[in-house]
Amino acid sequence: MRGTDYVVKRVAFALVTIFIAITLNFILFRLAPGDAVSNLSRVPHATPETRLALRKEFGLDKSKFQQYVIYLKQLGRGNLGISFANQQPVSHNLRSALFNTIPMVLLGTLFAIIFGTLTGVVSAWRRGTGVEGATVTTALGFYSMPTHWLGLMLVILFAGTLPTGGMTNDFLINPSFFTHVKDIGEHMILPSLTLGLVLYGEYTLIARSAMLETLGEDYILTARAKGLKPWAVVRRHALPNAMLPIATLIALSLGYIVAGAILIETVFSWPGIGRAVYEAVLQRDYPMLEGAFLVLTFSVVFFNLLADLLYFKLDPRITE
Repeated sequence: MRGTDYVVKRVAFALVTIFIAITLNFILFRLAPGDAVSNLSRVPHATPETRLALRKEFGLDKSKFQQYVIYLKQLGRGNLGISFANQQPVSHNLRSALFNTIPMVLLGTLFAIIFGTLTGVVSAWRRGTGVEGATVTTALGFYSMPTHWLGLMLVILFAGTLPTGGMTNDFLINPSFFTHVKDIGEHMILPSLTLGLVLYGEYTLIARSAMLETLGEDYILTARAKGLKPWAVVRRHALPNAMLPIATLIALSLGYIVAGAILIETVFSWPGIGRAVYEAVLQRDYPMLEGAFLVLTFSVVFFNLLADLLYFKLDPRITE
């Protein structure tokens, strides 16, 4: 029953975390000075009567506690509310933004997982050589770079060669399907590469550390003594046993995929959820902010839970 108790506790903890995050999101957004009406850019010279009518329409005339109760009731019905900025359902806005964000971020994450893990394994196997020094230095360099700074550097380097802003070319009129896909792919290269390079350093360092620990085990020495080829030792004995921290890191990284796109999407004007959050902050669009951060919170908590369950699956000793 220990395994069942562990799973139940982790799921309960995840649900409590989501509820606390929902409450904190509601409170923190309303602590900022001003609101959606006082910062209303589309009616900069509105009369007091107009502003009062808008405040009633948005429900901002009610007390904070009443607004909180209404928000929880709406969430209970699966309703994320209506955006103050464009009067569209928040769920519709977030769905469109997520469809733009996920392919771009997944491409960068897959790049980091494949090349970061491979580089980390090679670095550990070639310990004490120039290969290790070069790979570790490169990984540390990318890992320490601020995401937005790296994005700006790539914009400067590839300006004129690759698209540096937006998701599509507005001058393409009625493009064919393949032309449209090609256009999106070209616009996706730089933001995906920015994310991939930052995560690449993290994956390299984690994979190297896990491999170094595994390569020092007695069964690796036994495998070498049997006369197995070096790569066979790595592939058949070392790598499978070093996958525990790597698999956990993958699960955790997936949780931060959406959240990590905010700075990148702002730099590259990518119309995803990160850009939507940035614009909602400027407009004090509470329903949009609450909906977006609910999605971000759920993704982080869900994949953290997945990492816990995966860790338990790979190493049941954690319940002992």
